[in-house]
Amino acid sequence: MYDLLKELCERVGPSGFEQDVQRLIRDKVKKRADEMHVDALGNLIVKLNATDSKMPSVLLAAHSDEIGLIVKKIEPNGTLRFEKLGGFDDRILLAQPVTIKGSEGYVEGVIGTLSMHYVKWDDPKRIESHRELYIDIGAANAEEALEMGVKVGQPISYGSGLKRIGGKARNRVAGKALDDRAGCAVLIRLIEELKDAPERPHGDIYFAFTVQEEVGLRGASVLSPAIQPDFALAIDTTPTSDTYDVLMTGTRVLGGGPCIKIADKSLIAHPLVTGLLQKAAVEGGIPHQLEVFMGIGTDAGAIHMTSTGVSSGVISIPSRYTHSPVEIVDLGDLENTVGLAKEFLYRIGELAGKDFLDT
Repeated sequence: MYDLLKELCERVGPSGFEQDVQRLIRDKVKKRADEMHVDALGNLIVKLNATDSKMPSVLLAAHSDEIGLIVKKIEPNGTLRFEKLGGFDDRILLAQPVTIKGSEGYVEGVIGTLSMHYVKWDDPKRIESHRELYIDIGAANAEEALEMGVKVGQPISYGSGLKRIGGKARNRVAGKALDDRAGCAVLIRLIEELKDAPERPHGDIYFAFTVQEEVGLRGASVLSPAIQPDFALAIDTTPTSDTYDVLMTGTRVLGGGPCIKIADKSLIAHPLVTGLLQKAAVEGGIPHQLEVFMGIGTDAGAIHMTSTGVSSGVISIPSRYTHSPVEIVDLGDLENTVGLAKEFLYRIGELAGKDFLDT
């Protein structure tokens, strides 16, 4: 799981510029897909045909994009001005390494900051807007920046690579874009396991690696009319609440197992879906948590309201420091997410013919 996750996370793929990530995923799964295509928005959709045609179809979605930046201007001194793609906390932008997807390959840079020696003439409490900041790629002037393959409109990600933390005692990793390359890794593993070693029958399964989730669930909004699944699950990360920061409540814990979402700002999960997830977790001996957190939304928020409506839920992977260059997940939580999603898919026949009033 670590090696797969590292490959996924270290690709540059902010919202609207997910091509490198989608190409990697395509190459990982193409030998196992019964059908595969990329839609007009860029969603990569992989189908595994039913082994039991009487069982309901399921759509699983994980977003391939990450929060990122985009080059807005090249200054005469070779530094870059930028805009944001997705939700950033401007307080943590200063002095961060970044990677630009240039026309000649990836270009490394850093977001500039005042030397500490100048702070006595500045207001140390002032938080600079991203529009006041710039990226230094080592160019002496605008011409050198262009020669390096950098131009306006190119995407930028944090430059932090994925690494293991905690030693052998803890199976944890830190880096950028775990939201939601962790979910993408889970879907890839599911495709591999369902195709290579099928355990029990399942219905048609659609795996959607979506685009532009971080800027408004845009890719997911076109899935349901095209696929028309019976049920849907989003696989995404959720911020933990297990550190001793003042806002934390201890309701979502790193290493405590995947979270079965009850509600967030984009979705009140369908009780048929949450009920089956909880049953699968309990009977399968899979550690899990229940999630009520109104601070986020997922692709399920778009999926459940499009077409004629889709009964939807979410499995959330606990993550610390979400939308930062140092997100942390527990690889055990990812493995248990694979196990829970697989159990759900094998048990989906239990929901055949049921509706909201049967809960």
